[in-house]
Amino acid sequence: MKAVVWNRITDVRVEEVPDAKILQQSDVVIKMTAATICGSDLHLYDGYVPSMTPGDIIGHEFMGEVVEVGPDVTKFKVGDRVIVPSVIACGQCWYCQHGRFSLCDNTNPNAKIAEAMYGYSGAAIFGYSHAFGGYAGGFAEYVRVPYADVGPILVPDSLTDEQALFVSDAFPTGWQAAYFADIKPGDVVAVWGAGAVGLFAIASAFMMGADDVIAIDRFSDRLDKARQLGARTINYEEINQQGVTIVSALKEMTAGRGPDRAIDAVGMEAHGTGFGANIDRVKQATRLAELDRPYVLRQAIQAVRKGGTVSISGVYAGLVDKMPLGAIVNKSLHLRGGQMHAQRYLKDLVKRVENGEIDPSFVVTHRLSLEDAPQAFETFKKKHGPNEHGEDCPCCRVVLKPHLKKIESKQGPGKPVEVNA
Repeated sequence: MKAVVWNRITDVRVEEVPDAKILQQSDVVIKMTAATICGSDLHLYDGYVPSMTPGDIIGHEFMGEVVEVGPDVTKFKVGDRVIVPSVIACGQCWYCQHGRFSLCDNTNPNAKIAEAMYGYSGAAIFGYSHAFGGYAGGFAEYVRVPYADVGPILVPDSLTDEQALFVSDAFPTGWQAAYFADIKPGDVVAVWGAGAVGLFAIASAFMMGADDVIAIDRFSDRLDKARQLGARTINYEEINQQGVTIVSALKEMTAGRGPDRAIDAVGMEAHGTGFGANIDRVKQATRLAELDRPYVLRQAIQAVRKGGTVSISGVYAGLVDKMPLGAIVNKSLHLRGGQMHAQRYLKDLVKRVENGEIDPSFVVTHRLSLEDAPQAFETFKKKHGPNEHGEDCPCCRVVLKPHLKKIESKQGPGKPVEVNA
């Protein structure tokens, strides 16, 4: 079968790999029908997540059709359409029993790597390094899904693949970001990053009763989407050119008080300006002195009101410096973050999509074949590139579909052609 494998930094390839197969009696194998490149995949692509090896199949946000069922699986049968959560959980350990599925004790066979980095290991994640289990990811024609009765859920017939796909990761990540921010009716919420996770955090914040949401980004097309959700926006590059900081802009927009809740939906590859941001970039480039660029996190801590909450949904890998601990203590802030507990939210979020409260497919800008994945990564990284019509346009999310033909053109990717699956 074909799969997208990580070879080295900024080098992913589509290669023939051994077929996915049942290894445990609780497994299913699915035929992947849609997958999407997440911002977290760029951290792998850019080489900021340790313990990747050449040949690793990547991808953690995907869905598909069940084609093989292990003898212990009771929830699914061949032919079922399923959403597969990015986090792999056993459903039996203390953490799973308490709804904290991303902290599962039993699914990461390489727990010692994570323990050396973090003290304790969390759950495994599909296609996300050996520190997170070394499981083959979802950017493949077929995927082995362990603990099938715990993770995947059925897709209602009324939903298209693009409506269902983002419930596997981006939507619940944004939902948890808003939930962890402890949003109360009437709150003002600032969200850094208007990519898919940030946009879903904005939508979730409104669903949870926020009165006002302020989106912060530098890409006008993403800020347009945020405004369509009802948010006010800050283009930080534009205000920086005017000598205005994000912290001062947020004070101005909140009558001097600051937002009640701040959500970091950017993570380790934040873009910043000034001396401090440049030092972060140089240190991160060594892959040793500092793994993350916590520029947004520092801003969120500075900008949120006294006694406010900072929720971290952007991924960080390890060590950072210049963290304003004084602001955390002296402003009595609450900080909360984590990989999202997908299994805890999926049923509710699918129901919200089914009820028409939100159509997650609004983040899709590009649809390409699985074999176009290397081009898709470059397009997603640059936030701009040719879509399925060959038009060069802004990119929010790329959906990879195996049944689309690879584009063979000297002019680069053009219009994929639908073929019989």
